Amino acid sequence: MNPTPHIAAARRARLSRWLGVATWYATGALLLLFFLFPLAFMAVSAFKTDEAQLLRDMAGFDAFRLHGTVGWDNFTQVLGQTNFLRALGNSTLVVGLTVVAGVFVNSALAYALARLQFPGRGLLVSAIVALIIVPFEAIAVPLLLLVNQLPWWGGQVGWLDSYQVQVIPFIAHAFSVFLFYQFFIALPRDLEEAARMDGAGPLRIYWSIVLPLSKPVIATVVILQFLARWGDLLWPVMVVRGPVFETLPLAMQTFFGQFPRQWGPVMAFAVMTTLPTLLVFIVFQRWFVKSAISSGIKG
Repeated sequence: MNPTPHIAAARRARLSRWLGVATWYATGALLLLFFLFPLAFMAVSAFKTDEAQLLRDMAGFDAFRLHGTVGWDNFTQVLGQTNFLRALGNSTLVVGLTVVAGVFVNSALAYALARLQFPGRGLLVSAIVALIIVPFEAIAVPLLLLVNQLPWWGGQVGWLDSYQVQVIPFIAHAFSVFLFYQFFIALPRDLEEAARMDGAGPLRIYWSIVLPLSKPVIATVVILQFLARWGDLLWPVMVVRGPVFETLPLAMQTFFGQFPRQWGPVMAFAVMTTLPTLLVFIVFQRWFVKSAISSGIKG
């Protein structure tokens, strides 16, 4: 028997496999470059202190090259002439409270829907799914009228220009509830049944067993909610009246609207605003990727 045809077929199979792998890597590299171009342009431009040079470089590939007069002047100008640090603190407080409280509230509701049987449960799940497709712009004005009439401590009426108006309306989130619900439905009940036989109640099971097993979906919810709230501009524009409670998007909008506009400080402002988002993703990326992979396998 002549082994040449078998050897040739094996070589063609290996070549086809290597070509497929190379194609996937090349496609991934192109997509990576496509998404990194704006970030690279922003980061490089933030260090160029000569405004005329920065404008000239925008016309070519020099926009992605660090050359000429560079330094930290744009960053010091932003920190010295704007309300950046206060806005950063406000954004951190508002987004942190919203995300942390949202994880517990949305996961507890989702766990109750996934494990408890009660009349109207299916209708409630359907209503939550239906709420996902409702854009925030459709309810922004009614929500504004509502929070303007709500009482607060000390007899105050109206939540405008405060922290609670930027936190409380966004703690409960339909999409986060749906993500937790999908995860809890697929979660095996063996550990829960064993804990129940040992005398553990629903809250104990939820806190000690379910939440520690939910790190992938928690990471997904944290990242998605952080991105949505960190970059939100519409609601702060509607409810914040001054610099005391303004968040980074609102401070950035104010800074960008100043004339004459200097693109170096603008890019420095954008870089410092983007860094916390990258930090959050780096911290939670392992569980986020695990959640995406497990979702793909289940699908």
